Amino acid sequence: MDTNKRTGLLSIIAPAMNEEGNLPALVAAIAAALDPHKIPYELIIVDDGSSDRTWEVICEQAKRDARVRGLKLSRNFGKEGAMFAGLDNVRGECAVIIDADLQFPPETIAEMYAVWQTGVADIVEGKKRTRGKESLVYKLFTKAFYGMLKGMSGIDLNNASDFKLMDRKVLDTLAEMPERQTFFRGMSSWVGFTTEHVLFDVRERTEGKSKFSPKKLVKFAISSISAFTDAPMQLTTVFGFLSCFLAVALGIFTIFFPFARESVEILCAVLSVMVFFFGVVLIALGIIGYYLARIYGELKNRPRFIISNRTDDR
Repeated sequence: MDTNKRTGLLSIIAPAMNEEGNLPALVAAIAAALDPHKIPYELIIVDDGSSDRTWEVICEQAKRDARVRGLKLSRNFGKEGAMFAGLDNVRGECAVIIDADLQFPPETIAEMYAVWQTGVADIVEGKKRTRGKESLVYKLFTKAFYGMLKGMSGIDLNNASDFKLMDRKVLDTLAEMPERQTFFRGMSSWVGFTTEHVLFDVRERTEGKSKFSPKKLVKFAISSISAFTDAPMQLTTVFGFLSCFLAVALGIFTIFFPFARESVEILCAVLSVMVFFFGVVLIALGIIGYYLARIYGELKNRPRFIISNRTDDR
């Protein structure tokens, strides 16, 4: 017997918003995937402000299986808030995030746990071998987002996901990070620690549809980039130098180029350049304002989530 082999309770966190139809299948699939390997686990399902019977279904599942625990948030805090609510309430020696719609295969959790047990890694991350059925617009958007994030911050999240198993010391480190506006995928990569990867294929949703709309995706991308890099603010400096250079060039052109004072073409060109630079200034002010708004949000120090109910007494 390997005395250095890790053992301990595995905590599984499943954020859920309007997933009443998927939860019984989720509970059954996790039990079917982990029980044959005799992996001790708890399943924490976080109701992220659902408007259907999600919470009632969570309570029913918790009564049937003592390993199921439920947390109900006071309103919709978003997937990030739901994930951190679960992470802050885990009892295990390691924890993994899984989607309630079963697009992340529960069978892969057993493989992740086996890698964690060997002690070779503190984080076992699921990497997407295939991404399932995604629209062309969504694929192009995610490719552009990850490319921008890598170029600006150096963090490569291509084919990454929230589907990762983390050791207790990683969980404790995340808990010590004070920011209110979180980006779990980036934060869990930023902390470092030894990481191994497990490949998996994204499955089709068993029921319902994705909660991400194009508007939410754009908002999520902007928030994520601003959380891990100040490169957009540095772009304003670049535009400032470029503006100065072009202004000097235009001044020299105006002094030495012979043209009729009444030339309408030259006047239109100058006005176009002025309007362009006014636009650049407004964009720069918008970027700075967005960062100031994030600072303001952090200074308010409001909680990441509020738990209004739970199935246990803790």
